[in-house]
Amino acid sequence: MSNAEAYPISAIAPPLAGRASASQRWSHLVFLHWRVDAALVAPLLPKGLVPDEYDGSSWVGLIPFVLDRATIFGSPPIPYFGTFVEVNVRLYAVDSAGRRGVVFVSLEASRLAAVLAARALFSLPYVWSHTRLAVDSGQYRYSSTRHGDRSKRTEIVARPGRDAVVDNPLADFLTARWALFTSIRGRTVHLRNHHAPWPLFGADLVSLDDTLLAVAGFAGLADRAPDSVLYSPGITTWFGRGN
Repeated sequence: MSNAEAYPISAIAPPLAGRASASQRWSHLVFLHWRVDAALVAPLLPKGLVPDEYDGSSWVGLIPFVLDRATIFGSPPIPYFGTFVEVNVRLYAVDSAGRRGVVFVSLEASRLAAVLAARALFSLPYVWSHTRLAVDSGQYRYSSTRHGDRSKRTEIVARPGRDAVVDNPLADFLTARWALFTSIRGRTVHLRNHHAPWPLFGADLVSLDDTLLAVAGFAGLADRAPDSVLYSPGITTWFGRGN
């Protein structure tokens, strides 16, 4: 499967097949992205996947946000364990059927129960960390430090702008992702999600002090300015089976 044969990118999510199995609210997201060579991404992908590319490059994302209002199988929102700040490092891939999706290299979260459940059920590389968000004078300061290894950390300070980002092919490529890929017992699995189109705005990266990108395999990346910085106030997303 070549990148050119992949499903078209669309800001409109395809419907799920049947009832959603879970939902979450994602709020105050900052999307930081860097161009990288596809040769750096390929070894990090589950088997059967190739790097997804835009404008001749693969892309690496560092994305902090607030996750809350988590539900499972129609339950009420889960208190405490279903609310935390998350920071993830993610890549983009295409499978042999042309389906696009996200591949997570790491996900930092402050709720140990959520970390253990995600690792056990979906083999997602969640790591128990001390994460927080502080908002002051229009600036969003996200921080994360791993329990047991304080050298693996990040601090991201961003200021959302007021200019809406619409009809932007790169922004759609980076954010309009309706599935994730993960490897469960050696088998690459495609898991679907569905939500309304992202409300996106330009943003400024005020400062970045990060080692998560280097730990993920991208040494030196945090030392240069990202190639794309976006902000979204958030959406509610649902998870389930695709058609």
